[in-house]
Amino acid sequence: RGTIDAPIGRHPSSSDGRFAVVADGRPSVTHYDTLEAFRAASLVTVGLETGRTHQIRVHMAALRHPCCGDLLYGADPALAARLGLTRQWLHAVRLSFEHPGTGLQVTFESSYAPDLQHALDILAAES
Repeated sequence: RGTIDAPIGRHPSSSDGRFAVVADGRPSVTHYDTLEAFRAASLVTVGLETGRTHQIRVHMAALRHPCCGDLLYGADPALAARLGLTRQWLHAVRLSFEHPGTGLQVTFESSYAPDLQHALDILAAES
């Protein structure tokens, strides 16, 4: 578990739309906690204080723990292939925010998509 407090801005040497932790970036804070540790990867929960573009992906890559399947930010392509991932393993299980019309707190929940659950099943079987 931990907190990443690192500014995010455009990647200084990239023209492919990537972002990075950069000194002159916008303030960005991400909290994370490990839910389950497997041999090849870990399942974490993430809480955002800020909402920067690619924030979770950039901050986790900055810790040298990119999201599985996130080839743009340095994930292991062999692991992604073994898990059957064609996208990053990133899913909002629960989103909560203040409704702009009513001011009431609203929460939405969603189960893992089948491809993400399949990857978790493989990780669990290998651990």
